[in-house]
Amino acid sequence: MGGVMAASSSLHHFLLLFLSSVLFLSACLAAPTDILYRVAEEQPPNSLIGSLAADQGLPDSGHLYKLEVGAPYLRVDSKTGEIYTTETPIDRELLKDCRNLLDDDKCFLEFEVSITDMVKGMGPRLIEGRIEVLDINDNTPQFVSPVMTLSIPENTHVGALFSIPMANDRDSGVNGVDRYSLSTRDDFEQLFSLQVATDSDEKVPQLVVMGSLDREAKESYDMNILVVDGGTPERQSSALLRVLITDQNDNAPKFERSHYEANLLENSPLGHSVVQVRATDADSGVNAEIDYSIHQASDTVQRLLRIDRSTGIIYVKGPVDREEENFLKFFVVARDRGPNSKSSKVLVTVIIKDQNDNAPAIEIRGIGLVTHDNGVANISEDMPIGTPVALVQVSDRDEGENAVVTCVVAGDVPFQLRPASESANDRKRKYFLQTTTLLDFERVKDYRIEIVAVDSGNPALSSTNSLRVQVTDINDNAPVFSPAVLEVDFAEENQPGDKVLDVIATDADSGINAELVYSIVEDAGRPRRLFEIDTTTGEITVKNLLDREEIERYEFCVAAADKGVPSKTGTATVIINVLDRNDNDPKFMLSSYSFSINENMPPLNPVGVVTVSDADKGENARVKLYVEPDNGKFFIQNGTGTILSSISFDREKESTYTFRLKAVDSGDPPRSSYAGVTINVLDENDNAPYVTKPANSSYTFLKRGTPPETVIEVVEAEDMDSGLNSDLDFTITGGNPYGLFQISPSTGEIKLEQEFSAKHNGLHRLVVKVSDKGKPQRHTTALVHVYVNDTKANVSQIEALVGHSLYTPLDHDIAGDPNYIKAQRNLHIMYGVLAGLAGVTMVIVIVVVVRQRLQKDTKSGYQPGKKESKDLYAPKQGPKNNKAKKAKKGKAPKPSKPLEEDEEASLQKGLKFNLINDNVNDSPRIHLPLNYPPGSPDLGRHYRSNSPLPSIQLQPQSPSASKKHQAVQDLPATNTFVGDNNSTGSDQYSDYSYKAPKYTNKQVGDYANAPVYNNHNIYWTNRVW
Repeated sequence: MGGVMAASSSLHHFLLLFLSSVLFLSACLAAPTDILYRVAEEQPPNSLIGSLAADQGLPDSGHLYKLEVGAPYLRVDSKTGEIYTTETPIDRELLKDCRNLLDDDKCFLEFEVSITDMVKGMGPRLIEGRIEVLDINDNTPQFVSPVMTLSIPENTHVGALFSIPMANDRDSGVNGVDRYSLSTRDDFEQLFSLQVATDSDEKVPQLVVMGSLDREAKESYDMNILVVDGGTPERQSSALLRVLITDQNDNAPKFERSHYEANLLENSPLGHSVVQVRATDADSGVNAEIDYSIHQASDTVQRLLRIDRSTGIIYVKGPVDREEENFLKFFVVARDRGPNSKSSKVLVTVIIKDQNDNAPAIEIRGIGLVTHDNGVANISEDMPIGTPVALVQVSDRDEGENAVVTCVVAGDVPFQLRPASESANDRKRKYFLQTTTLLDFERVKDYRIEIVAVDSGNPALSSTNSLRVQVTDINDNAPVFSPAVLEVDFAEENQPGDKVLDVIATDADSGINAELVYSIVEDAGRPRRLFEIDTTTGEITVKNLLDREEIERYEFCVAAADKGVPSKTGTATVIINVLDRNDNDPKFMLSSYSFSINENMPPLNPVGVVTVSDADKGENARVKLYVEPDNGKFFIQNGTGTILSSISFDREKESTYTFRLKAVDSGDPPRSSYAGVTINVLDENDNAPYVTKPANSSYTFLKRGTPPETVIEVVEAEDMDSGLNSDLDFTITGGNPYGLFQISPSTGEIKLEQEFSAKHNGLHRLVVKVSDKGKPQRHTTALVHVYVNDTKANVSQIEALVGHSLYTPLDHDIAGDPNYIKAQRNLHIMYGVLAGLAGVTMVIVIVVVVRQRLQKDTKSGYQPGKKESKDLYAPKQGPKNNKAKKAKKGKAPKPSKPLEEDEEASLQKGLKFNLINDNVNDSPRIHLPLNYPPGSPDLGRHYRSNSPLPSIQLQPQSPSASKKHQAVQDLPATNTFVGDNNSTGSDQYSDYSYKAPKYTNKQVGDYANAPVYNNHNIYWTNRVW
């Protein structure tokens, strides 16, 4: 048994090698346009049938091979074009087109392969081919029944032949039925033998009668009949052949023809007669009566046809369709009715003729890379013009002119049909449905394509089929923001997470190519830290608190990227204007301001400027300024921040002003802030110093023995100004011809510099100038009276001297005994008389002259302000001008006026003083009696006169003798003289520049309210001394 198995395997391998050689040879000989391969049926999966690239010279790289027709039996390698078998075996006997083939007919399996150039992007081209399926011995011959009965009449002569039903083998050719054999028992093997006859390429087994048959001896015989095919290895089967011995019937029916052929028009009505077979029987009677039957017919024949048993007419039994069966082949048996009936059979072939009963069939299927699903083809929008979207196969099951079909694309669509192959098969035409223009998904997303096919029959039949072509999107459009610049206002003082705005981008693509992912484009990192965007919705939110005062405007880019491959991105600019809230108080540049301003500035002059700012914006930053408290002294200009005064400043009255400024913005609610302001009034030298001690009318008594360095008096003065303007400097400007006194420049302390002598007895009037250090410098003059004597028994006389001093010009020194020099001169004259007698006459003359002078002085008394050779306080001096010399030569002088008139004129010349009243009638008069009480000092003799002083009337416009001869009456009613650097104590009272000085109530009142002297003989006239 193992040897038989090994032999069978070797034969099978040899057959495969042989078939492969045949396939290769046939492939080499086939033209590319008529590709033919041969393959034995029932090959195992993945068996190579042929290589299109290698066998046909087609490209083996950069191309895509795709099997369009041939499934499920075939598959194609997409790169090499090699054709392989699949898991579904190719069974020649089961192929639809090979079921009703005759023994000589070949079985073909058609295939179609598309080739697409992937490098150039060209559309596919179609390759058609056929595979001849070679039969292998894969089927065992079978009898129609496992028990077959054959009737043979008795007394049948030796050599008679009786047909045995043939065995059927689905294989063909050598693999079909090859031989029959008969196996009998030994006791009757001499009665029967087997003979095989050939009829129409079919092997018909026949039983040969070899001996006499006697029904009475034996009625039946059972034998085994064996059928064997010609394949390798052989296949065989057997059946029981039972021979029944019947009574005598001499002749079998005989057909008029050996083969009947008939044409049957398809769609013939039921009962339509197709053909009549006739047979005759040489017997007579019942033995000559014949019955007809269809023998060994297929199911199709039995379904479509029937035969009249008596007449042999074959009728249409069922609907006949040429497209299903184009011919019918069967046997008809004629059997007589006699006992031990005899029969014969004849082959009948019915050719079915075509009618134009089939409209063209339109089959639309995918091609190349374009796949179809439920009648929908998907094609990318970037495919070039001429790209096939489908393979359209138009066929007509009819034949001849009825199968000639014209096919067109209906409607206005950018598609057309192009023949897919050069085959001239009118029954089956193939077309590419290809594009005529570039497709644009964004413009048209799908098309409905209707294909119409019309045959050439009469009447013509047509059919339509449609295909929906969906243009698939490619990522050829970038997302677009509209508008490209998005500007939004957003208030500050937000909450983290607040929504700012939504950004929306659109993408003309679809599907995943239109799915967008939003992001913020990084730029210095700031927007990323402050803002975030929802990647799906595009909602921008703020992450932190915004402060407009820090950043007022944010500008950044957002991007929308689609999910296509490769991804495309669109961008937009987002501008966020941070709106102001009133979240900032107005702010002064300084928390407090200090300004300085000179006094005496007129009102409405700027005092200072303040700067206030508000970090907010708009109305929230519009600031108004107010002065608090508003006492009317100051106001401020809004806009400039200038502080103005409504008053004129006097530092001496008020040196510092303090108030605060209030800044209020215009927000809702308003916010405010404050700043303090201090105004310091700067001093101007607008006040002259004034002496507070001593009074001009006071005096200090000193004895002649007072030692040097004794502090005599301290001049105290004040200045209402400040700083340098109030720093005082004390100097003695008059009344110190002997240098007896020295004053401290800084303290005003007056000390005795040297001892007194006899000539120093009397009243000393020190003119002290008190000056400030301001610019321009201002000063005042104070009188310090010092009375030097051994005693001061006659106080009234001293006070009278002081009173006279007040009206003595300041440039006239009052310093000690005024007659001391005069006495020295008289002593010298006397010495001269005694020294020379020769000068007696001269002495007499001198004495006379001296006496005249003395008389004149005695008569005139004390005349302040008049500069004469004879003075109360100065020694007598001789005339120093030529006029005096001429007088000595003997020129008679002018007659002098009477004494009273001379004194009156002298006083008028020496006085020019306007006091309170300008009316002449109200001019004051001063009466100074010289009647001294007993006990007056010896100095009193120098002031004695024979007659009292005449009354002095001060005229407002009385001229003075000269600018340097000012009367003591010009002194103000207090102890202070006011002047400047360019004036002396007398210049301001000159004829041309004098103006009545204004005195304060205090200055005037000191003298108006209290008497100065104890002597009641000195009195006030019209409340002026």
